[in-house]
Parts: sequence; structure tokens; C-alpha cells
Amino acid sequence: MGLVNAFTLAAACLLAASNAFAQSEEVPFVVTPDHVTVEMLRLAGVKPSDFVIDLGSGDGRIVIIAAKQFGARGLGVEIVPSLVAQSQDNARRAGVADRVEFRVQDLFAADLSPASVITMYLLPEVNLLLRPRLLALKPGTRIVSHDWDMGDWKPDRVVTVEVPDKVIGRDKLSRLYLWTVPPR
Repeated sequence: MGLVNAFTLAAACLLAASNAFAQSEEVPFVVTPDHVTVEMLRLAGVKPSDFVIDLGSGDGRIVIIAAKQFGARGLGVEIVPSLVAQSQDNARRAGVADRVEFRVQDLFAADLSPASVITMYLLPEVNLLLRPRLLALKPGTRIVSHDWDMGDWKPDRVVTVEVPDKVIGRDKLSRLYLWTVPPR
């Protein structure tokens, strides 16, 4: 089998696996505490010129805080309609509805190309399935993941944040991983 055919087959298998995973498994909604959210956005160096896309945006807090405290614009992608409605309401109450948008959408179907920053708090398997799409983004795009890495794609930085009330895991810590999409 030629290299091009092997690559095409591998890409087709990855797409099928990601669609099957997205349809058969739900990523649970676990709230990212506000102080962890702020640290994620600081780690990414978010500024007013940035467009932040949060994958699995839950109640919208990451995109809302990016707009309210950092002046960025953003998009939250969430598959649960009631969470998107809650996010839209939260954005109106925070006074940033004109700078943020929330969509009911599968994160594997979302157009990530407008992002200068991607944030996510997803399961490790989902991160690995997303990795090829993230690496295909424009060089310089910053990606921050809460608690989960990207396998053998080594992060540029890892920051540990204390979370005394954390209910998942044994440690009362969150690890934040930052990657920058490299030049092609």
C-alpha cells in the first residue's frame, strides 16, 4: 500500500472513530472553577484581538470570562441545547452577548479555523481524536487543556492550580496544558 493510500485510510478510520465516539459517548459537564478559567486564559495570553473557541463549553463561563475580563471575542461549542441556552442567558447577564456566541454543535463538526485560542476540558480520548484537527490550525494558535494532555505532543508549558473543592480525582489540583500550533 502506498504512503498516500495509507494516510487516506488512516484519516478515514480517525474520522469514523471520532464520529462513533461523539455519538456513543458523552463528555460529562464538569464546571471549571472561575479561578482555573482565568489561569487558563492567562496561560494562553488572551488579549482583546483574540478569538477564543471553547470546545464543550458547558455553561459558557470560559468564553464569557474571556470577553468580560480579557476583551476577547469567542464561540462556545456545546452539544447539550439546555447548556447553550444557559450560556446565552449568562452572556446577556454578563453584558458580553455582543462579543460571544454559543452553538449547539458536535465539537468534531465545528469550524475551528477562526480561533487564535482553543480551550477545552474534555476526556483524554477526545483530546487525542481532536489532535490532528488542532495541529492543522494556523501556526501560532494557542491551545489550553484543563487536566488532560495530548499524548506524545509535548506541551509548551504546564501550570498547576490548587482547587480545594475539586470533586473529581484524588488531588485537589488542576493541571493546565498549553500548546502552540507549530509552523508547517
